Amino acid sequence: MAATPSRLGWLDALRGPAALAVALHHAAWTFIPGVWGAVDGRIDVGTWGVFVFFMVSGYIIPASLERRGDVRAFWIGRAFRLLPLLLAAIALALLLACVGAFDLHAGLGRRPVAVVVLGNVTMLQELLGVPAVINVMWTLSYEMAFYLLTVGLFVVRQARRSAAVAVALALAAVPLGILLPRALIGGRADLLAVLLGGAALVAIVVTAWAGGRTRRVAALSGGVLALALVVLGSRIGAWQGLIILAMMFAGTAVHRAEQGMIRWRTAIGVVVTVLACGIFAKDDPGWAPALLLAAAFFFAAFALRHRRFPPVVTHLGVISFSLYLLHPLLLRPSPNLPLFFLVLVPLGLLTYHLIEAPAQRLGRRAAARLRTPVST
Repeated sequence: MAATPSRLGWLDALRGPAALAVALHHAAWTFIPGVWGAVDGRIDVGTWGVFVFFMVSGYIIPASLERRGDVRAFWIGRAFRLLPLLLAAIALALLLACVGAFDLHAGLGRRPVAVVVLGNVTMLQELLGVPAVINVMWTLSYEMAFYLLTVGLFVVRQARRSAAVAVALALAAVPLGILLPRALIGGRADLLAVLLGGAALVAIVVTAWAGGRTRRVAALSGGVLALALVVLGSRIGAWQGLIILAMMFAGTAVHRAEQGMIRWRTAIGVVVTVLACGIFAKDDPGWAPALLLAAAFFFAAFALRHRRFPPVVTHLGVISFSLYLLHPLLLRPSPNLPLFFLVLVPLGLLTYHLIEAPAQRLGRRAAARLRTPVST
């Protein structure tokens, strides 16, 4: 496995434990539900893990886009980073389901195949009312919404307003969450799902390949659509959905403060505001501690970012996407909790080397050949 650059080692030190926490959450409910119920009542470990991921994405994704300065390269990089493993995991899930070793969502069979494919391949299924093939894919829908918003802000040259965006999203989450506790995009709205998913895809393609005013309109439309999908389509409700986006932009605010673009007191104020608006978003005693500890864990790793982390921790971070996406497929075949992890980690290493790493190298070559600056 390639060595992790020291400047990014702290991010991998966050990703690895976060992925294992989500895997532990699902595995413990499967294998030791009595014991885990007591833990989950105090802190939702799965929520802790995904919010660590969200803050990491918020920190690194805008930085990656701005470093490249190329929207086309960004979308190509994201496609090669996520889709190869995602498609392989979906294929494996369908294969396991055929032999009775994996349970698919019951709603998949009630929706047209084209709708299911569009929702899952665009990774927007959670916001389109389409069942996911693998349940943990729900977080990818919010990642995609964040990408669309980030690209939209970048193209219209408002990227540095991430602190204000985070606060605005957090403050809007409370009233909108009270008014919209459930998704308005229903589970049977096939035509609407196709139209919205297709519109998001068109916005991405046009933003990547067009120029000038057309690119700006497409990027802005994609960002507005992403925000609308989170407000109207979040299965978990608008309050939680908007807090997820706000937490990502709070991570961006930390990056801005580190680079000297905003004051540290502004960044801290943003994080505190998001947490204050988010801790009551879910009526679950384990929710608020998970959010608070996710932010604390992020800042602890950030404070140690110039130090070298143990290789085993950073290597787990490198394969974290494989660990996260594949662990639900092992729950039924595994006989117990220890064996579950003994299989999961080697499987993650295998899929990283066979699928993720080659696809990322291919994506970098493709992006380099097709590089086009955004300023047109």
